Amino acid sequence: MAHKAQATWGGRFSAGPADLMLRFSESVSFDRRLAPFDIQGSKAHSAMLAHVGLITADERDAIHRGLDVVLKEIESGKFKWQTKLEDVHMNIEQALTKIEPAAAKLHTARSRNDQVATDMRLYFKAACAEIIAGIQDAQRAILSVAEKYGHVLIPGYTHLQRAQPVYVSHHLFAYLEMLQRDAERFAVVADHANWCPLGSGAIAGTTLPNDREFTAETLGFVDAKGKPRVTQNSMDAVSDRDTFIEFASACALVGVHFSRMAEDQILWASQEFKFAELPDAFCTGSSLMPQKKNPDSMELLRGKSARLQGNLHTLLTLAKGLPLTYNRDLQEDKPPVFDSHDQTVLCLQVLAGTFAGMEILPEKCATAVADPALLATDLADYLVRQGVAFRDAHHAVGAVVKLAEKNNVALDRLTFEEVQSVHPKFEADWVESFHLEKAMARRKGTGMPGPAQVARQFKRWKKLLG
Repeated sequence: MAHKAQATWGGRFSAGPADLMLRFSESVSFDRRLAPFDIQGSKAHSAMLAHVGLITADERDAIHRGLDVVLKEIESGKFKWQTKLEDVHMNIEQALTKIEPAAAKLHTARSRNDQVATDMRLYFKAACAEIIAGIQDAQRAILSVAEKYGHVLIPGYTHLQRAQPVYVSHHLFAYLEMLQRDAERFAVVADHANWCPLGSGAIAGTTLPNDREFTAETLGFVDAKGKPRVTQNSMDAVSDRDTFIEFASACALVGVHFSRMAEDQILWASQEFKFAELPDAFCTGSSLMPQKKNPDSMELLRGKSARLQGNLHTLLTLAKGLPLTYNRDLQEDKPPVFDSHDQTVLCLQVLAGTFAGMEILPEKCATAVADPALLATDLADYLVRQGVAFRDAHHAVGAVVKLAEKNNVALDRLTFEEVQSVHPKFEADWVESFHLEKAMARRKGTGMPGPAQVARQFKRWKKLLG
């Protein structure tokens, strides 16, 4: 007798759902991307059922062969997804049952609740690994720019006002630090996902034999020593969405970093700054103004940041008022997660591509960094080395700056007599404070932009990024 496609819960109902309800409630249009993980989980579950004696080894092997056939159809694009079967799980199960009758036993001792929880944890582990690899590619692209233009000095900025000189490489290393923290965050998310919920059932487990540790080990839910990791509360296991929120949070935060880097590059590429030239392949022109070269890749990175933050907010709002355990609201947890994943991977590729084609313009940078006012703090440090308290030194240099503005001359063009009239501790060598190379060489401490520390950071990043 041929099996009629039907919802798994259909036995309780005398009529099927309305077409409108089917369209409203289906999730297969987006959760079909979980198919490889669903099949992986089903193989492990059937292996466990055979291990505890609920199915035979022959039935297990037949189920595995059938799952391989289904996966091949899905990967080739030949699989026919049916909305009336609601989700990825039931589409695969119905197709499998047509191939192999033993598949009717596959759902023994599991629910779609623990099934999808397992699928998503497998998905998060894979997604985090993909994003971490993308982060490292972007870091390597940024490091290559730092290597090529490591000797170039630019003004660093606070409040978008020129502050103190830094090497371009030091500025770019700040991006590497941001992204490194992001990679570490995704590693933590992957670790939090690395607990197997399969066997939790719909809410309260099962009365049938069930070796959850066997399943966990089969699926790779193990700690560093290879010991299986299984969730410890069946109610929490099927209702927990912390990993969803943590993943979206990590995506939102790396998005903030994309946005900050992008804002820098938008400024650097502007005619007002012109520290950098962005690659044509990642810019566009204007439909009206033929001279325009717009930094679209960077502007879109800035815009995607808002989208990633919105996905996080969706998940937080979705989960905040739900009683334990599963509620259908939670079906809406996947679109924002999938979108955050896809957009983060795409953003990383664009970030890497833009930096790979970027050029720093040394002459423009040299003009900007020649401003002696950038070394006003170094002049205060000069007085400190002369025994002046820093607050007094700061006040004195402020007076020197005011005098230069009054005389309409650059800070280093004041006469020795003029600066000594401000403070007697100024000596004839005061003007050497404005020697850029000497000023940079004095910045010797860890994390500072002096040549020795920059060289140390180059060595560190090359080691970290291979």
